[in-house]
Amino acid sequence: MITIHEVSKKYGDSTVLDGVDLDLHAGGLTSIIGANGAGKSTLLSIVSRLIEADAGTVSVDGLDLRKAKGDVAATKLSVLRQDNNTAVRLTVRELVEFGRFPHSKGRLSAIDRNVVDEAIDYTGLHGFEGRYLDQLSGGQRQRAFVAMVLAQDTDYVLLDEPLNNLDMKHSQHMMQLLRRMAHEMGKTVILVIHDINFASFHSDRIVAMKDGAVIADGTVDAIVRPDVLRKVYDMDIAVHEVDGRKVAIYF
Repeated sequence: MITIHEVSKKYGDSTVLDGVDLDLHAGGLTSIIGANGAGKSTLLSIVSRLIEADAGTVSVDGLDLRKAKGDVAATKLSVLRQDNNTAVRLTVRELVEFGRFPHSKGRLSAIDRNVVDEAIDYTGLHGFEGRYLDQLSGGQRQRAFVAMVLAQDTDYVLLDEPLNNLDMKHSQHMMQLLRRMAHEMGKTVILVIHDINFASFHSDRIVAMKDGAVIADGTVDAIVRPDVLRKVYDMDIAVHEVDGRKVAIYF
């Protein structure tokens, strides 16, 4: 379980996170939703140690991330940032191999190479191993980065807007892939996402944020409701049920 306790963050006079308390239980797929500026990406960045909190603590299965060494934390959780471009020209295989660094320290064993092969196959990139990232479509490139974090082989996988710049088809494929990772591989997948309906259709749990605080947390049925969404987004959002799934109509 990831335990977030009294986490706060300010930039100048602007409070981005205001004493956030949240337990993210192991297992399944959790989506963090909210309007722009709600603090979603900042919270995820603090959990993944990309930025430091001004106050509060984050622990993963009892391990205090403030005190943990980088290589130890990297075996517990992996992260895919919203801006995942790299200045180095890499092939798909080279990128995915980079995900093994916390285990291999740059010296790949036969076990490491097998994990890399499995990650490439699992993300549907078999046959693309030798291609450079700039030779791939947007959807393929995003899957390559997911393969990298998958090869890191952590129990917790954090993704900041993994659907960014993807069309409907590739967004759907990405969400299906992430859900498979959670339910077939036993990963705890936590993502920041803007599209309410992708969150509704694929999540086991939804955390809603507003003005730097968690204002709702629960199952899809508990969160995807007009009264809750009104509080989150400050707008009227109708919710209908289609084939047993909650669909938000906000156009």
